Amino acid sequence: MTDQGLLVFDVDSTFIEEEVIELLADATGRRDEVAAVTERAMRGELDFSQSLRERVAVLEGLPVSVFADAAAAVTLTRGARKVVAAAAASGWAVALLSGGFTAVIEQVTRGMEIDEVRANHLETRAEGGTEVFTGRVLGEIVDRAGKARHLQSIARARGIDVSRTIAVGDGANDIDMLEAAAVGVAFCAKPALRPHADVIVDERDLMTVWQQARRALLTP
Repeated sequence: MTDQGLLVFDVDSTFIEEEVIELLADATGRRDEVAAVTERAMRGELDFSQSLRERVAVLEGLPVSVFADAAAAVTLTRGARKVVAAAAASGWAVALLSGGFTAVIEQVTRGMEIDEVRANHLETRAEGGTEVFTGRVLGEIVDRAGKARHLQSIARARGIDVSRTIAVGDGANDIDMLEAAAVGVAFCAKPALRPHADVIVDERDLMTVWQQARRALLTP
């Protein structure tokens, strides 16, 4: 049986196990510093856009080749490939909405049936024949409010009613996205996100998320 819907995932610590900004920061020797800022942002203690700019500034001067290194270090969360295939087989679109970086996400998910990726782009410059990061984000940051807007715009563009949407995330930056969806799933989530969820899943398996969210969607 097929139907139509939109399944949206946060990426870092949700669709994948890692925080990509921390993997990139490994090359600077400042991962612990960046990780501490990430943790505070996901608990809702810092404005996400401000915290992202602070963390990205650490990357200034690094070669763009570190994207490939970060992608190679990424681990997909258990069930990630299966849930994308299951959703596609049921006629659902799958989107990744991330405060992370498009270039890494596209490498990690290559070959999967991901319909949309909305994430951030890092500004670069040429330096001595090498492309390096400037330490700045290019364009509009995909933040808490932005994730909700992207969910709504993707659903609208695909003719999917918001009543047929599921959003999955783990931190404070996902609050608006979960509230915008018909069913919001807090996945192994920080305390700040849990009160905003319709479904809470603490088993680290995305197929469990799919099964429980679909059940919640069908429950009057």
